[in-house]
Amino acid sequence: MDFAFDARTEELRARLLAFMDEHVYPAEAVAHEQLTLSSSPWDTPAVIEDLKAEARRQGLWNLFLPDSEYGAGLTNLQYAPLAEITGRSPHLAPVALNCAAPDTGNMEVLALFGSDEQKKQWLEPLLAGEIRSAFAMTEPAVASSDATNIETRIEQAADGGDEYILNGRKWYISGAMNPNCKVFIVMGKTDPACPDIRRQQSMILVPRNTPGLEVRRAMTVYGYEDHLHGGHAEVIFDDVRVPASNLISEEGSGFAIAQARLGPGRIHHCMRLIGMAERAIELMCRRAASRTAFGKALAQQGVVQSWIADARVTVEQLRLLVLKTAWLMDTVGNKGAHTEIQAIKIATPRAVVDILDRAVQVHGAGGVSQDFPLAELWAGARTLMLADGPDEVHQRSLARQELKKYR
Repeated sequence: MDFAFDARTEELRARLLAFMDEHVYPAEAVAHEQLTLSSSPWDTPAVIEDLKAEARRQGLWNLFLPDSEYGAGLTNLQYAPLAEITGRSPHLAPVALNCAAPDTGNMEVLALFGSDEQKKQWLEPLLAGEIRSAFAMTEPAVASSDATNIETRIEQAADGGDEYILNGRKWYISGAMNPNCKVFIVMGKTDPACPDIRRQQSMILVPRNTPGLEVRRAMTVYGYEDHLHGGHAEVIFDDVRVPASNLISEEGSGFAIAQARLGPGRIHHCMRLIGMAERAIELMCRRAASRTAFGKALAQQGVVQSWIADARVTVEQLRLLVLKTAWLMDTVGNKGAHTEIQAIKIATPRAVVDILDRAVQVHGAGGVSQDFPLAELWAGARTLMLADGPDEVHQRSLARQELKKYR
């Protein structure tokens, strides 16, 4: 078995590691300082625009998109180690490279399913990093872990106009607080009576400035508002009218599009989570080597040594599973890699939360403070046990696949 990265991956890794050291890590404190001085906490710090310009100049742009017409044309296996590196600074690096969710998934949807007009109007400025976007799926009134529960309605106008009318309430719509978020991809029901519950839903593009669309409030995540990410909003659609040409693909295709969107999204999250774990291990080791308790360095305490060793073993295991999943997606497709995608979605957030928790413990009070990135990293990793389908949904599906072999 050959575990080596190919020449292009190694070359991009070297450039990206240098970019992180020279530009991203120094910008972390600057970005937070600029936010505190800004007139609005949702304004994009100037340093992020500087990072984006430098990333474009260095050719570190749109690395996530395998379509060479629109992106870097990398395979999942080539992109995996690059996404891991960006995970070491998950609030800055992905957006600097135009590889941040939810824009990545939205660009993939438009590249795969968008009309020429939709690509021209929305995909091109997203690819250029000129605008941001949001994906409106989750709802507060229903169990959104089952996407067939979605209640938002997308109905053809009864007055004969060539329009759709949207009514519904969404929440935890990532990126929606960013004033540069110019378009929403909204999932709703066009045919709630359809006997096939997976053909009831559709997706449609809704410009932010459309009358009846209200970004009502910012939702916190364990108390964090995620300003650098663009926040997470509650959004109301009250008789929102958009042209029928804003429909993505065709009526009834929303569920299938969502599945196509979430597959790559899940593995991208897992790739970045490994980078978060690596950052936690580095911080844990530095802290343990520099602090003394009860007459000896923390690094000499047996329990701390066990935490560090276990973290290293866990990360090496997870990385191999993620790389195997990426390779399968490239060779047999997302459907062929379904079991592995579910496996990494279950295993990676859990394990990384545990590693981050140990790193917090080694840092003591500093671990839960704003002086270190660990608390915010922990909140992000813990949230990924819910995002893109909670663990229990993936466990249920994975168990069913295993049990089929014995029936």
